[in-house]
Amino acid sequence: MAGSILITGANGTLAIPAVEYLLKNYPDHTALLTVRDLSDADPNTNKLREVISRYPGARAFTYQLDLTSLSDTHQFANTLSKYIQTNQIPPLKSILCNACYWDLVADSELTEDGYDKTFQINHISHVALVLKLLDRFASDGGRIVLFSSEAHSPGRAILEKIPPAIPDDIDLLIKPAVYADKAAGGFHRYGNSKLVITSWTHAFNRYLEKDPGLQNITAVAYNPGGLVDSRIFDKNTSLTLSLLMRYIIQPLLPLMRYANPQMRLGAESAVDAIELALDHIYPGERGYFELLQKDESSPESRDEVKQERLWVKSAEWANITKENTALRADFK
Repeated sequence: MAGSILITGANGTLAIPAVEYLLKNYPDHTALLTVRDLSDADPNTNKLREVISRYPGARAFTYQLDLTSLSDTHQFANTLSKYIQTNQIPPLKSILCNACYWDLVADSELTEDGYDKTFQINHISHVALVLKLLDRFASDGGRIVLFSSEAHSPGRAILEKIPPAIPDDIDLLIKPAVYADKAAGGFHRYGNSKLVITSWTHAFNRYLEKDPGLQNITAVAYNPGGLVDSRIFDKNTSLTLSLLMRYIIQPLLPLMRYANPQMRLGAESAVDAIELALDHIYPGERGYFELLQKDESSPESRDEVKQERLWVKSAEWANITKENTALRADFK
């Protein structure tokens, strides 16, 4: 049987069609699907269950995972590791770090770990999850897909008012400044998280390539495009933005594409994400991808000095040490 595909935020706009595409086209793989709320009260989790039920012969398992809690994230990684070690599920072929969060209507909210919620969900907890599971990949390796965005690059995102930047005081990423304009501050936190993800991915690849036991694992920072039907526009955003996306942008998407080819639907990016995760697109390649094209990320994300600072701090924030990851790297 082929390897396992781990997808976080598996009941999201991109993830649900991605799961369906995986189960329909690659039923020999095992889908490991995490959601924040596994109860029947969550309508999006129920949609995910409906998709899974259409493929009774496929192997798909759902798990509850709260990425706002490092304790929960580490515990989940440990449990999954044991399942793989004891052959209850196949070794990993890919991890898609799809779960995402923003808040454009309030100031930064700190998690139980004391980190900005946007930054922890989008980056820190995924760092913990990925680094703890590296030794559970199949012997022939695999690919890790970390989700970037055009928001990581200054001047590209329409909602940007404050350009994303890696601050000199790097702890401002986990405890951000407060802005009078809540939408500007919220999108700044989101853009910064995507910048850090992209920058960290470059450093991650360098360490993977240096490690004889892990060099056949590749990492990509994937910009799936601006998903106009994303559920992210229905929560923690202004009513104006939500209505604009639903009743103007979505219906006019065919015309909008001419002005901005990045605008697309979640189901379109879902197919690309799975093909990328299975290493069918640019097999063995690493780095940054715009949709399915290998590209250069922003200049700041390619600054190796900043990449190394983020590498060290991300491990510290995520409680990763030489003792709980298989990667041979600098953890200070």
